[in-house]
Amino acid sequence: MTLEATNNLPIRICAMATRRSDQQLVADLANACPDKVTPCFGYHPWFYHWISLGPITSKDAHYRALFLPSADSTPPKPELVSAFEKLLPFLPEPILLSDLLSDVRARLTAFPNAMLGEVGIDRAFRIPYSYPVDPPFAAVYTAPREGPREVSPFTTPLAHQLAILYAQLALAVELRRNVSLHSVKCQQATVELLDRMKSTHGSAWLRISVDLHSCGLSAQTWTQLSKRHPNAFLSLSTAINGRSPAHRALAAACAPDRLLVESDFPDVRGSAPYTWNMLRTVADVKGWRIEDAWDDSAPEAEWGAVRRLEENWKLFERGGHVERLNTRRRRDRAIEEWEASEESD
Repeated sequence: MTLEATNNLPIRICAMATRRSDQQLVADLANACPDKVTPCFGYHPWFYHWISLGPITSKDAHYRALFLPSADSTPPKPELVSAFEKLLPFLPEPILLSDLLSDVRARLTAFPNAMLGEVGIDRAFRIPYSYPVDPPFAAVYTAPREGPREVSPFTTPLAHQLAILYAQLALAVELRRNVSLHSVKCQQATVELLDRMKSTHGSAWLRISVDLHSCGLSAQTWTQLSKRHPNAFLSLSTAINGRSPAHRALAAACAPDRLLVESDFPDVRGSAPYTWNMLRTVADVKGWRIEDAWDDSAPEAEWGAVRRLEENWKLFERGGHVERLNTRRRRDRAIEEWEASEESD
């Protein structure tokens, strides 16, 4: 059903990997449907606790260091120890970050059009008392649940998440691959991380594009971030952003050429209608018409919502962004260049 549904799509999709078990699934789908699928390889923050930054002595020691750290002489509370002992049997054997990066590198290299994703940071997600989900994932996510999933009190420490995310982003910069970035309840940390990437990698950082996927930043934070990072794009989805009216303010605050839309839906059969739904919302917020016919010769001033968003995607795919100087900086640079020319004369 997946291959048939994918081949019948009216749009091209970005298929996101999230953990070890679905990296090869994405590769297989891209090989089977090359005209419909852009593969994306990487590890999602919901699974970062499975990853060890250094040598692994034992499964127990790895997870205990994350969830019951002994940074001071105060012992962990008994209820946390009990929760940890209940959770540990459900957790898989940890994997090394170095092995993960080698695998992602090999997969990105095998697919020249592949992106890094879905990667990110998440301070809201709590580790569930359940075994890792096996494929097919869409069947699990769309099936009705008998009740809420029981979750532990543990979240993956932010410092651990940032270390894993930074390593993946550095790989994306090295291989010049665009990124799908997940950020939940981490506005300041996200801004600081992107600033660090720009400071560390300079112009190489601007050669790639970063999609703030199902963006949950405030309109104010997005405006500040977008000014410092001309390679950042804001993507909105019905499945996630549509739950809150705040996404309309985000769309309104975003520059017309930095907006993207997506489905963020686990079943490929819902990707086109969910994406179309958000396109209609963005068109309404921006006052863009929705085309009923396609005209390649139409000037930019007459583009409708579909054409505008298509051009934004092309800009995202192309990368190679440049710093946008504000009026004062442009004036100061012009003065400096004039004074330099006068002195040389």
